[in-house]
Amino acid sequence: MKILVTGGAGFIGSALIRYILKDTAHSVINLDALTYAGNLASIPNADAYKNRYVFEKVDIRDYEGVNSVFKRHQPDVVMHLAAESHVDRSIEDASLFIETNVVGTFNLLQVSRIYFQSLSVEKQKAFRFHHVSTDEVYGDLSDSQALFTEKSSYSPNNPYSASKASSDHLVRAWANTYGLPVLVTNCSNNFGCYQFPEKLIPNMILSAIQGRPLTVYGDGRQIRDWLEVNDHARALLEVVQCGRIGETYNIGANNQKTNIEVIETICQVLEDLAPDKPRGIKQYRDLIRFVEDRPGHDVRYAIDASKIQTELDWKPEQSFESSLRKTVQWYLDNKAWWQPILTGDYQLQRLGQTE
Repeated sequence: MKILVTGGAGFIGSALIRYILKDTAHSVINLDALTYAGNLASIPNADAYKNRYVFEKVDIRDYEGVNSVFKRHQPDVVMHLAAESHVDRSIEDASLFIETNVVGTFNLLQVSRIYFQSLSVEKQKAFRFHHVSTDEVYGDLSDSQALFTEKSSYSPNNPYSASKASSDHLVRAWANTYGLPVLVTNCSNNFGCYQFPEKLIPNMILSAIQGRPLTVYGDGRQIRDWLEVNDHARALLEVVQCGRIGETYNIGANNQKTNIEVIETICQVLEDLAPDKPRGIKQYRDLIRFVEDRPGHDVRYAIDASKIQTELDWKPEQSFESSLRKTVQWYLDNKAWWQPILTGDYQLQRLGQTE
């Protein structure tokens, strides 16, 4: 297949592309605007796959730009991951989240619909539009023992999740109204290598090794279901290849952890992997600081992934503990990737990334 991946320079998108290039024979068109969280260095071996990989610097808010990519490359599949995704940023300024996650998805759907209708009957049968979303659209499970299923009602509680819920609804509307063959996946919190440092796990790792405070919202008892990004990448491709058109698949690993539990585990791993601490620090956990909770902070997310496990025979291959240890080690070993981000030099490098 020729797969168009939007947001392919981001955290999950780059993991997906690395997996496709390394473990399949498919070709990839990486469409990414290279906003602050996009980094082509997250696909370090791209040059080795020049016959199967091409990068297009295009913003999904640019209808004509997206349309030109479809005309040039004529993809068999669209895997839509491009999105603004950081809740804190959405609280500070929601406008970009509406523009990218809602209007950008609308543009992509419009271009895909027109393109799909121009295909031969045979190519239409093979075409797929896979929309990658989040469990946050379902809202807050609070302290219940319930799990999010594909039938859970939508109840987003912050601008980010509301924008993603809006995009989910658009995708289903284009399927029902125009016959676009869509698939939707909603995943739990991802973690792993190449994750932008603003996210919880890399933020805690990098803050700790630099002796900076490990700030925790509220009491840190918010629960998330953690999914290693490479397991997620496998699931996404499995859905595209074998999922039933029109269906939604929840993707999670049943790793429910409180935020404070995750942070304390990171501290324990660092005690082993990085025993030489910054000056004045006896234990990494001494850096933990509790701060005022953020607005609209959901208490608990948890995924029921039984549908994808039963229908598509997918399951996570790695445990949370082993994956987290590998993630910590990766950040310790790859300062050249994250240091420019923390210093700000990354912004200059990013502006020069074109291919």
